[in-house]
Amino acid sequence: MEFIEIEWNSNLYRLEIELRDRLLRAPLGLTFSSEDLAAESAELHFALVDDVQVRACAVIVPMSSGEAKLRQMAVHEDHQRQGLGSSLIRQIEIAIYKQGFKKIQLNAREQAVPFYRGMGYQTAGDRFMEVGIGHWKMHRELTNVDGCSD
Repeated sequence: MEFIEIEWNSNLYRLEIELRDRLLRAPLGLTFSSEDLAAESAELHFALVDDVQVRACAVIVPMSSGEAKLRQMAVHEDHQRQGLGSSLIRQIEIAIYKQGFKKIQLNAREQAVPFYRGMGYQTAGDRFMEVGIGHWKMHRELTNVDGCSD
């Protein structure tokens, strides 16, 4: 698998949208609006691909003061539980650290909290509801990211 940054509105971006829509939005009865997609032009899109197929992807929202937010992470159904999610996150952490980000945060679906904890993320605050699903705010400092040094 190759780790890449996907250019917004490219062919790979369309494949990323299809994967995210199928796995994350459609099961909740949600769809992407043209406004949703236009807003993503200011975000960073990363993926693991093989033979120009998106196997895992995530969106990074640059925030103020050296923070970034990970959102909409998806791993293709046929490739789940094979380490792609962990690999994608670690490579994203290195990439955004090199771009100057020092902290990453996310809103984890309740069932994904153990996965993120295993990767060094910590919960903050109380459980909350988002799109009808229980979530937890989580974060990780990027000071001890493999492949990076201060």
